[in-house]
Amino acid sequence: MSSTVEQFDAVIVGARIAGSATAITLAERGLRVLAIDSARFPSDTLSTHLLWPTTMAEIQTLGALPAVEAIGAPRMPMAEAVLDDIGWRTTYSAVAGIDYAMCLRRTHLDHVLVQTARDAGAEIREQCTATDLIRVDGRVAGLTYTVDDDTTHEIHAPIVIGADGRKSFVARQVGAQTPTLLAPSGRACYYAYWSDNRDDLRHIASQWRVERLLGTAFPCDGGDLLRLLQPPVDMIPQFRGRQAHEAYLEGVVALPGLAARLSGCELTSRVRAGIGIESYFRRSSGPGWALPGDAGHFKDPVTAQGIRDGLRYGRLLGEAISPVLGARTGVDAAELDRATAGWAAQRDRDCIDVFQWTNFLASGLPPSPLEYELYRRAQRQPDYAAVLSDIYNRVQPPAAMMSPSTMASAVVKAVRRPGVPTREVVSDLRFQQQRLVSGWREKRRFLRAEPDGGRLLGDDLPAEQIPVTV
Repeated sequence: MSSTVEQFDAVIVGARIAGSATAITLAERGLRVLAIDSARFPSDTLSTHLLWPTTMAEIQTLGALPAVEAIGAPRMPMAEAVLDDIGWRTTYSAVAGIDYAMCLRRTHLDHVLVQTARDAGAEIREQCTATDLIRVDGRVAGLTYTVDDDTTHEIHAPIVIGADGRKSFVARQVGAQTPTLLAPSGRACYYAYWSDNRDDLRHIASQWRVERLLGTAFPCDGGDLLRLLQPPVDMIPQFRGRQAHEAYLEGVVALPGLAARLSGCELTSRVRAGIGIESYFRRSSGPGWALPGDAGHFKDPVTAQGIRDGLRYGRLLGEAISPVLGARTGVDAAELDRATAGWAAQRDRDCIDVFQWTNFLASGLPPSPLEYELYRRAQRQPDYAAVLSDIYNRVQPPAAMMSPSTMASAVVKAVRRPGVPTREVVSDLRFQQQRLVSGWREKRRFLRAEPDGGRLLGDDLPAEQIPVTV
């Protein structure tokens, strides 16, 4: 068993979305960066891989857009959502000049990002397994890893960045694996690829809901279609073992709009599963370490926000620490820790509202009377439909869909709707009020716990005056 010792400005565990974004940002600023990964690229990973316009804008900022476009996935400038037979279709607001979504297999997307990092000057080493963190005076100061040649590599660096996903080795090693905020999902996720013969629909990202079942269709690279099914968790037993394939196909039949979209298409892959999903925030910075991407924060795939946040907060981490790492007088450890703490707190402030909204959509509850009215409003009013698509696109906050006037109108229309009992509308209204109040309290507690969380709007209000938007 031999060993080698090397020095870098930063070492990153995980070279996919967040790891590549961080590596690109640091390398472009002249820093010596090493990223290691257990995979050999190109390599697939479990992912829903829808890229909103805001995600495409992050790819553009990293300099990878031409190579991503060259993969060959269609541009999708249209979004569509259908609840039973109530549907709306709209465009997206442009972000940095980009007004279309895309859907790409992670095999191709990650490979492009890794190559972009290499082109920027980062060193990427594949099929490497991190084995331990090096600590000096209570700080993380590097790591060791092994490869197939029985050589132990020792890397010294002022910071170790754990961009290594939900089962993060770095998070375990620094004692940050236990979430600071946790929300188990009420849904599972099953997906597969289909050949797509509907050229007239390959510009649309679509979602359908019937009762508690949710399904999507996203045209992707290779002339195929990514089709997801997100049933409530109590249906998971139907998808076990040999039943998974049949249950997945039965889910198509249970969503008539999706079945129509897949007419003439053929299933071309095995069905992949994501179960036991938990959304969370973890403590994401400490002495000599940081956790971007899923290692530090994860949301249920129902809103498809993970790639965007991995890219964005990987990039922002690189921007936050590069001036400290590149200082001519040497790295100031305290200043580096302030930079990572500020970055982590900002990410949490930016993402908490979408986290809570995602958790509601992932609850697996049946659609409510007020939700039906919001879909009808989007069907009637293109401007409101655009607001809904821009919430997914992170241009609008989730609260934009539930202004007081919008909710008041929804309540009135629901009460007047034939066949809808008034008591159901009242019960739904109370539920929404309670959800928003509990969410506001959760948000306040969570952000107050941040090292620099600061004072929040409404901190001086008694509970009965919490600003509810219903």
